[in-house]
Parts: sequence; C-alpha cells; structure tokens
Amino acid sequence: MRFAVARTVAVLAASAGLVGVAACAPPEKAGAETNSPAATATTAADLGGLDKLIEAAKKEGELNVIALPPDWANYGAIIKAFGEKYGIKVNSAQPDAASQDEINAANQLKGQAGAPDVFDLGDAVARANVSMFAPYKVSTFDEIPAALKAADGAWVNDYGGYMSIGFDAGKVPAPRSLADLLKPEYKGKVALNGDPTQAGAAFSGVVMAALGNGGSADDISKGVDFFGQLKRAGNFLPVDPTPATIESGQTPVVIDWDYLNVAQGAKLAGKADWKTVVPENAVVGSYYVQAINADAPHPAAARLWQEFLYSDEGQNLWLSGGARPVRAEAMAKAGTIDQTAYGALPATTGQPVFLTEAQTAKAKEILTANWAKTIG
Repeated sequence: MRFAVARTVAVLAASAGLVGVAACAPPEKAGAETNSPAATATTAADLGGLDKLIEAAKKEGELNVIALPPDWANYGAIIKAFGEKYGIKVNSAQPDAASQDEINAANQLKGQAGAPDVFDLGDAVARANVSMFAPYKVSTFDEIPAALKAADGAWVNDYGGYMSIGFDAGKVPAPRSLADLLKPEYKGKVALNGDPTQAGAAFSGVVMAALGNGGSADDISKGVDFFGQLKRAGNFLPVDPTPATIESGQTPVVIDWDYLNVAQGAKLAGKADWKTVVPENAVVGSYYVQAINADAPHPAAARLWQEFLYSDEGQNLWLSGGARPVRAEAMAKAGTIDQTAYGALPATTGQPVFLTEAQTAKAKEILTANWAKTIG
C-alpha cells in the first residue's frame, strides 16, 4: 500500500504474518463461503440493526487486518480502541506491506482463516480490484461526499492528507521547493517510500514531483524525470524510511504524507528538529480507500470495523493522528469534530490536486513503463 515512514516498521512479534498463518494452519473455509448472513449484508439493517451486527461480530471474536502499522495515521490507537470497545481480537499482519501485497494475500489465502477481512488501499490499487470487494454502506454513508465513494459502498474513501517533504532541520537546509532537493546539500539524503507502481504514498510523491517541475496530473512523466535527476545527482536514497531510519539520521529527508511527517516530528521532539513542508503549487491530495474482502473469514467483524472507522469516534481518531477524515465537513457542521485537532492541520498554499480515475490510470501506465528503467 504505502512504503511510508510508518509503513515500513518491523513486523511486531505479536503480529501474525499472513504467509506464516497459511503455512502453519490447515485451510479453513471463510465465513463468506459458509453462508454466514453477515457475508451478504449490505447494511447493518440487513442483520437487524447495529446491535445485531455487534452481536454477530463478537461471536466471531476476531478481525484480520493487514498493512496497518501502528504509527500510520493513528492506526495503533484505532485498533486498540476497536478491540477494547467490542472485545474483538484484532490480528494485525504484515504492517510493512503495500496495497498490492494486501490483494495478493487475499488471493493467496482465499478460503482460509488467516485471509484479510478488510483492506486499506491506495486509490489506484483499489480501483483495479473492485470485484474483490463486498458492497457495504455504513450508517454514516450519506455524509460521505459522492465523489469519494462507490454508490453501492464497495469502496469508500476514509482518511487522507497532502504529500509533503519531511526533513531534519539539524542536518539539511529547509527546502523551499522540490528543485532544492537537487542541490549538493541533499546528496544521499532524499528518500521515497518504495516503489510507486505499488505503494500509494510513493505514487503520490511522484505526482507531487511532476506538479513541482512543470508537469500536471494529466502527465506525470516530469515527476519520473525528477527522480531520475535525483539519482544522477546522487541525492536519491534507495532506502525505505522508517521511524528508526529517521531517528538515526539515515533518512534525513522523506517524501511522505503530511500527517505522517507531522506525527514523526512530534515523536522526535527533543531528539531531532523534524519539520514538514507542503510544497507551494505542488499540493497533491489523496484519500485512502476502505473495503471489505468479499471472502472475509469474519464478515460481521469486517462490517463492524467499517462502522467504527466511519463513526464520529473513528473519524476523530484519524484526526488525532493528523489525517483528514472524509466526514470532516459534516462533523464540523454537526459540532462533533475535535476542533483542536482540526485547527492544527498543516496549512497549504495553492489549489490541491486530486487525481481522477482516468488520470490515475494514465499515471500508472507511465510509471509501469518508465520507473524501473529510470531508477533501477
């Protein structure tokens, strides 16, 4: 999904990797294949209401998630809150995985108890795999802008932010533009989160580079060219950044979402002067997509997870992590949003750009054809 600051943390000892589960446990049929009523529910009402959904989810007792590191957009607190609220064990696998890894795991473990119940995906990967999703409309579905969801609820945007440059002000000068990153002061210091053909954050990092170098959302080739220039200058650092690499100084400049860079700065307070810049006139916005695996082994828990994420509580937990919740406008009008956290979101200059489906598809084609030969 995203090789980001917090997406590349080591797999926790308590987390079970999906491949490991598949290797050690005999295949078990998923709930969706045993005629669980929850497997075909498109709303909580289909099961008799939210209380009945909660009852069914508690009976299942577990939820399998994948690619959700605790430092990414406050996921650690979100997982903890969900588990404690409903008494459901959350099995968190492969927190360093990318969006495509989630889809691969679902295909590889289809019909088994260790398959992921839910997905958290970058837009490009989500749109390419809609046939794998179970349509479901959460209770707050009507408060989500129409452009940010599938009409049937098969996929729904949830939280997002703007692409940014995070940097250690004690090690490098403050970049005023993307072009500054080509200067000698940044030699061997600029990291991007993995392969943009697979990772959502890295993908948007290339789009940002395109906008900042005379390109556009319709043609991101100048973004690929920019990273080629970074490599030739010796400034591109082919290391997946993690909190550890940032704290150690190994990756003093990281192109990542603003909410992750801001969170990193808070975490490093007193240790490093980590700052965040959203480049002027290169503002790329994106939301991540939530979806339910159509073959979820815990279909009720999967749907309850969605209800939690889109509730006021879940949306404010995203906000506490510096991310921009999809229901922010509706919650602000209703007076249910965390005003302090809402007011602390990073300021931006210039019109934010959100890629359309057609622009995303074209950008993906450009990356597939050119990224490896430019950077490899």
